[in-house]
Amino acid sequence: MRSYELRQKTREELERYLEDIQKEYFNLRMRRAAQELPNPKRLTMLRREIARVKTLLREDELKIRELLKGGG
Repeated sequence: MRSYELRQKTREELERYLEDIQKEYFNLRMRRAAQELPNPKRLTMLRREIARVKTLLREDELKIRELLKGGG
């Protein structure tokens, strides 16, 4: 999901999405250990997505998102 799409979500939606992608990331890591991973690039994509969502949650925590929406 793109950053601008994530910015449109509420904090609760972001937390739910983060939980889902973390579960998927864990499952893929387990599959990699069993050497049954069809698309290894997906791990990298998920790790970046997790970081992106955590960044937005932290911005929300620091009230930076409100400042960005308000324009100053």
